[in-house]
Amino acid sequence: MTSHDLPRPFASVLVANRGEIACRLIRTLRELGIRSIAVFSDADADARHVALADLALRIGPASAAESYLSVEAIVDAARRGGAEAIHPGYGFLSENAELAAASAEAGIVFVGPSPRALQVMGDKIRAKAHVAERGVPTIPGAGEAGMSDAELVAAADRVGFPLIIKPSAGGGGKGMTVVHEADALREALAGARRVALKAFGDDTLLLERFIVAPRHIEVQVLADSHGTTVHLGERECSLQRRHQKIIEEAPSPLLDEATRAAIGESACEVARSVDYAGAGTVEFLVSDARPDEFFFMEMNTRLQVEHPVTELVTGVDIVEQQLRIAAGQRLDLPPLALDGHAIEARLYAEDPAAGFLPSTGTVRGLVEARGEGVRVDSALVEGLVVGADYDPMLAKVIAHGPDRATALARLDAALAGTHVLGLRTNRAYLRQVLADPAVREGRLETSLIERIVPAAASLDPTSSATDAAAVAAAALLEHARRLELAAPSASAGAATAARAASPLWRAPSGFRLGVHQPARYEVVDAAASPDAEPVVVLVTGSTTEATVRIGGAEPRPARLAERDGCVTVHLDRAARTFAVGREGDRVWLQPTDAEAGAALALRVLDRAARAAAHADRRRASGSGAATGAASPELRATMPGAVVALGAADGDRVEAGRSIVTVEAMKMEHAVLAPHSGVLRLDVAVGAQVRQGQVLARIEPEPEPAIAAAPETPAAGDPDATTASAPHEGAPA
Repeated sequence: MTSHDLPRPFASVLVANRGEIACRLIRTLRELGIRSIAVFSDADADARHVALADLALRIGPASAAESYLSVEAIVDAARRGGAEAIHPGYGFLSENAELAAASAEAGIVFVGPSPRALQVMGDKIRAKAHVAERGVPTIPGAGEAGMSDAELVAAADRVGFPLIIKPSAGGGGKGMTVVHEADALREALAGARRVALKAFGDDTLLLERFIVAPRHIEVQVLADSHGTTVHLGERECSLQRRHQKIIEEAPSPLLDEATRAAIGESACEVARSVDYAGAGTVEFLVSDARPDEFFFMEMNTRLQVEHPVTELVTGVDIVEQQLRIAAGQRLDLPPLALDGHAIEARLYAEDPAAGFLPSTGTVRGLVEARGEGVRVDSALVEGLVVGADYDPMLAKVIAHGPDRATALARLDAALAGTHVLGLRTNRAYLRQVLADPAVREGRLETSLIERIVPAAASLDPTSSATDAAAVAAAALLEHARRLELAAPSASAGAATAARAASPLWRAPSGFRLGVHQPARYEVVDAAASPDAEPVVVLVTGSTTEATVRIGGAEPRPARLAERDGCVTVHLDRAARTFAVGREGDRVWLQPTDAEAGAALALRVLDRAARAAAHADRRRASGSGAATGAASPELRATMPGAVVALGAADGDRVEAGRSIVTVEAMKMEHAVLAPHSGVLRLDVAVGAQVRQGQVLARIEPEPEPAIAAAPETPAAGDPDATTASAPHEGAPA
């Protein structure tokens, strides 16, 4: 009997999440014949998970606090939709004891552990003390509810440096800060409290000894309500940036069978200590030099982002097991047997060239990976608007193979075949990480990624109008569009159709009385300044049999073919294929050859745009030389919310001082003063700002007043005095 032969656990389940995890949950619900109910905020009305579900219900505005984080809105939607259960996915309310209790009160099953397990394991301080009593090894640390910064500073000496600050109620790396010396502790505590309070509503912090060169290894556990607790092996999650995992794999290349059994049993003991029921993950720090020495960090009482790698090496659908456990069914799994190796990479909307700041925009072109052993968990669709309201993860690309080397090769090929055009992503940087010798050899530790600086070739996307094939492709795409617009419609009259079909009227074929003129296109970098000279491309004929002249070069034969979101341009007997995306006069072209990493962002100017560009160039050329002075304006480098101000309006500030801190997509970014001067603020804490918005100005300090020199008294003036001759009665 297969698991799908078992009784259906529920008739209907509400998915209290969004994005790729909502799509992932709906897939298993569909396989089990369970009616899926999606929820959405105003920002997600056209999202993929909404279209996939059997029913979708609005729960509020774009703000997560008023939608996906609202217990009342989620439970109300479950009632309206007739859901028997609520699956929270990960993030948002997935580890929220209030939702679990509210669901039970409403007679709806919460797919997750009991409120008690959520409360104990959701408090890192309490969880650490709790598991230590059961003999699970823990890291030296300090921290309890109500401790002030001064008390934590005093406790730091007992913990020892380096140490790490963690929000007690947190997860996902938010607010975690490594401090190497006592002098930096107070400032780090203030920042961590601010992040913790905003993200979790609780600013309680704890300190832990920071283990140098550690590995982050977690164990997947499953437990039912009948006393059975098992583990599904471990996942290596050491490749992290700013405490956020970006590449995960199973099994860990570090552990042998004996250590795997020992760490797995410790994880099961953690679950048993709170009578756990459901899927959970127990995280450990493991010494690279001593793999048999591991320390409990925390338990995540939910489905993990990286669960697919475990599913691929065990053959277990973890979401299905969550549903069956929640329905009161018994676990009935075969003994653990790992099949091969699986590796996952998280595709983020972020810009490696700008310090990995979150990227926003609209998906204008999309090609998702395919191939043997490749799985993609994604919510991407063309036209999707990626804003700053939620986490920047777009998709997970996962590869499975008989061994680690094969899985690495398949994942790299899958990333090479993944193209998201219209916004910046970390795709090329992920490929750079996979190619690093330490990664390929399995010599992993949690700070490794911080040392892998984005290479110039991986700054994805970039812009260039110097690639002849790309320029030709952009011009030919616009040529094809204009030919299509000029083609006769099915409803046109016979005379109109005949006239439209004639080369005389099918602009821009180039036909003119007496001579065959080419169509003219001007191509320029999308990021080019107004005074940039475009590349002129002349096209004669159709896109399937054309002649192009690029710049002042000789005419060359060319043709264009479009298929599956890609275009292939044939130029000078060579063919080049690009993933393509379009928006107005902008064209994104990403080479699909394995070694190419950069996307090219171009504009094909029409007549009006050409005229405007020429006017801009004339204005630029007549404006005179730039002064070269630093701009007094401080602008937002990403959209988000102002969470802190480093100085008050009117203060004198020095160059390099943090002025405004903007938070978006789980990241804080400090905007620094470019030079010294007097601060003039244009925003306040809590303000929502858009990318490029002026936040503040640094005005030059006024020149100190210089006293005028006294006039020389006229000779013989009886009333005249001098500076060295005080008036009578004045102090000498």
